Amino acid sequence: MRILLTNDDGVYAPGLAALRHGLQELGQVNLVAPATEQSGVGHSITFLEPLVCKKIFDGEDFLGYAVEGSPADCVKLGVSELVDGDIDVVVSGINGGLNAGINVLYSGTVAAAIEGAFFRLNSFAVSLEYDPHADFASAAKLAVPLIRQILAKKDRIPQLYNINLPTAAVERFVAGQLPEVHVVPMGVERYGEHYIRRQDPKGRDYFWATNDPPPRRTDHPTDLTALSDGHVTVTPLMFDMTDSSVLEAMSGWGLALEPDLA
Repeated sequence: MRILLTNDDGVYAPGLAALRHGLQELGQVNLVAPATEQSGVGHSITFLEPLVCKKIFDGEDFLGYAVEGSPADCVKLGVSELVDGDIDVVVSGINGGLNAGINVLYSGTVAAAIEGAFFRLNSFAVSLEYDPHADFASAAKLAVPLIRQILAKKDRIPQLYNINLPTAAVERFVAGQLPEVHVVPMGVERYGEHYIRRQDPKGRDYFWATNDPPPRRTDHPTDLTALSDGHVTVTPLMFDMTDSSVLEAMSGWGLALEPDLA
């Protein structure tokens, strides 16, 4: 199996190194990652300036490519130009910080996996709850077997998956207990709408996001509720944003421009 590995924390991030080491159990790992941190860039791509790439090494060992661009850029370049042969799987992570709920829409980590899905490749985003002492090595030991199981059980149609690991689950694993895995939908509750308003030395207002309030807990299970309970979550995602039910209803509306608009 030929795996394309990327992230949004940058090519030298510890989560990327841990996942690269773990994924070698599954096949050939081809690393193409941003040269610098690209957290929160979403699905941005570079087209107004050239994308600079350079090879990176660990001593004499070739590790992969550092790209002066976004996570989506890395996947596009990796699949189209930098990796010899066909890619079988795209993996993005391990991100330092969860990518659950509406954060999925902002995440460069998830965007890289979505880009892989655009190429009709099985794609995975992997994220670990933020901790200054995050145990990425143990997180990789949980994530890689999950990826292996999903690939073994799924059908032949390429699919996109979002995997999140809370700190509590990793700590449970280190203590010799296996955390539960919950397959759950993405939470869509609003949160993080509060800002602190201040003034700079020139008297101009600026606003600083506080990430409060936290997401409201719902009665139905989502990635947010399962993560708050300390469980590993897996969420299958789609990049086709068409609302099919509304599309079907609108097909009979007979929408047309009025002649007097000209």
